[in-house]
Amino acid sequence: MKIIGRIHTDFKEKFGIPRQSGLVEELTAKIYFEPEYRNIDAFRGLEGFNYIWLIWKFSETVTDTFRASVRPPRLPRNEHLGVFATRAPYRPNPIGLSSVKLLSIENTEEGPVLTVGGADLLDGTPIYDIKPYLPYADCHMDALAGYTEITKKHILEVEIPEEELTKVIGEKRETLIKVLKQDPRPSYQQEDEDRIYGMFFANYEIKFRVINNILKVINIDDVID
Repeated sequence: MKIIGRIHTDFKEKFGIPRQSGLVEELTAKIYFEPEYRNIDAFRGLEGFNYIWLIWKFSETVTDTFRASVRPPRLPRNEHLGVFATRAPYRPNPIGLSSVKLLSIENTEEGPVLTVGGADLLDGTPIYDIKPYLPYADCHMDALAGYTEITKKHILEVEIPEEELTKVIGEKRETLIKVLKQDPRPSYQQEDEDRIYGMFFANYEIKFRVINNILKVINIDDVID
């Protein structure tokens, strides 16, 4: 498998990344390509699509042991499912699949650069391939949601003090709120209302706790690169 490029996102660590692509389309990211694949001809026709599939590598997931069952983060502590019934990163082959919105294609001095929305990827994630999303074939209106029919409804209310929210620049404010609403916590930590969590988003570190399904931001600090 050849790495064709890498995506650059607002997430420097896994904690806080939305659990599926498209949940927060306001999250923008850019894909830069390896020298071998910087030919703009390789992207001719892609401008006719507004969604694409990204095939990528779970680069931060290292395991040599096959796990037949895994615990999805939204299910109760002791509930496990078969790995092939989930999108867990611990797989026989560390391959991820995401559907993202294609916002632009630019031909720059660094070669073609794609800007996408709604990516659920860590900053620097290797990209293996890109394919157009085909609505007549890829959208199945009768598809069953399985156990996610329950877990997808889990959304938090978010409270951020005004003096903290103003530390976040411009459009990143609304995007941060939508990311926090998705509840970054694993399910096995969701009963601990005294726990203070920390996550990194863009150039900020956010500290918060969750009480009665209300995520309360304690403080937001700038992070120096």
